[in-house]
Amino acid sequence: MRAFEFEACQLPLEAQTLRQEVRDFLSQSLGHYTISEKAKSWVGFDANFSAELGKKGWLGMTWPKPFGSGRSSLERYVVIEELLAFGAPVAAHWIAERQSGPLILRFGTEEQKNLYLPGISKGESFFCIGMSEPGSGSDLASIITHAAKHADGWLLNGRKVWTTYAHKSHFMIALVRTSKTTEDRHAGLSQFIIDLSLPGITIRPIRNMIGDEEFNEVTFDNLLVDDSMLIGKEGNGWQQVVAELAFERSGPDRFLSSYILFREIIRILQIDMSDSAVKTIGRLTAQLITLRNMSLSVAAKIDSGKQPNIEASLVKDLGVAFEQSIPELAHELVDCSPRKLHGTEYQKSLAYVQQACVSFSLRGGTTEILRGMVARGLGLR
Repeated sequence: MRAFEFEACQLPLEAQTLRQEVRDFLSQSLGHYTISEKAKSWVGFDANFSAELGKKGWLGMTWPKPFGSGRSSLERYVVIEELLAFGAPVAAHWIAERQSGPLILRFGTEEQKNLYLPGISKGESFFCIGMSEPGSGSDLASIITHAAKHADGWLLNGRKVWTTYAHKSHFMIALVRTSKTTEDRHAGLSQFIIDLSLPGITIRPIRNMIGDEEFNEVTFDNLLVDDSMLIGKEGNGWQQVVAELAFERSGPDRFLSSYILFREIIRILQIDMSDSAVKTIGRLTAQLITLRNMSLSVAAKIDSGKQPNIEASLVKDLGVAFEQSIPELAHELVDCSPRKLHGTEYQKSLAYVQQACVSFSLRGGTTEILRGMVARGLGLR
């Protein structure tokens, strides 16, 4: 039976110096941001802000030159942590920098690296994820979108759903079937880079209960994709997706999505905090610190070339539970109802997080899928 491996991690001095530089930059560039705007950090789309991060060298930080800055995962961690803790709008570059770029860097051809990585590190090229499908959800092995070999490349047909900001992205990395299903459901899957401006693609927004439309359904109708857009080897898509999801599941976004609301609760209560409130805030703070230490440990492992897939899944699972508990506790601690319109900044923030947090357990894999992965990793099933 395998045990979890979360080793204590100390941030290097250069990371601490970088932290203050990022804080100063955010204060100067986004000092006008309201609390309710900051609460939407993870879904805040601002292409100009992403370009400014690119100019600072804070995108693609861990990638080797000339594609990135060649800095450590822990330095990148500090930048991400500060962006989310401040409530900066990170959605434009987020997926491209977090997982699409690293996937191309690891499995892509030299042509693909030279074509796509510079734009990502400049904050000018945006990607979305093409994994989930109607009827498949987190069970990626059941996808039916397929690509058939063609004289001029591949013909893609099918649909992808919950594709965050597909309508504002330039490219998608899609997981599709390139051979018939066998007894091994994980076989015959491949990944392609898809130019979303090509004919044969229809993008429809999915409006959520908050009124936002960051999710989309993307339909491929005899989409012709060039051979050069295949990432890695044909049929190796499942192994590549597993590696890709490790980038997605362990970062500070997995426990800082509700942080702005948590900070506001403390600000409101600090003048006259009851004993029970002190205990609740203390418990949440202890959970936050523990999650951060676990997440830092995963970042350090990735920095050393390891693949801590099980540890990353656990961070995501526990992080979601933490984030989703905050709106409920906000009702208990502060006698104030959520109001999306015409409310205080706190009420607007509470209204947004309360409605958005239900999706936290879906993105990056459902709770059931993650716990199944952890159980298998521990030899329990």
